[in-house]
Amino acid sequence: MTAPVFVVDELVPHGSTYLLEGPEGRHAVSVKRLQPGEAVVLTDGRGHWAEGVVEAAEGKDRLVVGGLAEVREEPVPNPRITVVQALPKGDRGELAVETMTETGVDAIVPWSAARCITQWKGERGAKALAKWRATAREAGKQSRRTRFPEVAELASGKQVAALLARADFAAVLHEDRDFPGEALATCELPPSGEIVLVVGPEGGVAPQELELFAQAGAGAYRLGRSVLRTSTAGTAAVALLLGRTGRWS
Repeated sequence: MTAPVFVVDELVPHGSTYLLEGPEGRHAVSVKRLQPGEAVVLTDGRGHWAEGVVEAAEGKDRLVVGGLAEVREEPVPNPRITVVQALPKGDRGELAVETMTETGVDAIVPWSAARCITQWKGERGAKALAKWRATAREAGKQSRRTRFPEVAELASGKQVAALLARADFAAVLHEDRDFPGEALATCELPPSGEIVLVVGPEGGVAPQELELFAQAGAGAYRLGRSVLRTSTAGTAAVALLLGRTGRWS
């Protein structure tokens, strides 16, 4: 079994001892119940990480980690994959963030699409965004990642179009299973750069949004014969792209 991952603000020099406390220490001691001699990985979530060994558990929320190896840095993924995710209903947004993070997405942009039932406004919007970011962090740890995906601020249609215009490959997933357009599984992908994928809401991407995104250079693509929910389509597409670009090889 791979060593569990814990997030720290700053990694210490090679050979140092680190005291893991607070929520991370509590999870290590009271939930994971780590014992002396077990291996752990400390990361800042930005690609830097170091392996260590548990020396002692103190109380319910303090873990002493020693034998820290040299700090390493995970290479920046290439091509980079960003998913623009329309706001789903209920807690399905956190589900989308969780599974896309576990799969390997690099960035997630929440999008207030025209047909979204859910709206992020004021304090409610701030809390929802915080939940998405916390979910990405926890899913990153669970899946043993050391570079967690960025979760951006809520974007408008125009902001999404600007993001698509800068991409090396821009795509909008079309929800119609009879859509005759090109399949994402066979389209030509860039060997490097930025891939941006738009996942619409349950009601689909509105015609005016499709037109706006087409003007920005995004094509409409289909995943397959079945129609996926907005909370699962992004994960399926990310897995497909990771395999096709060689990042899973």
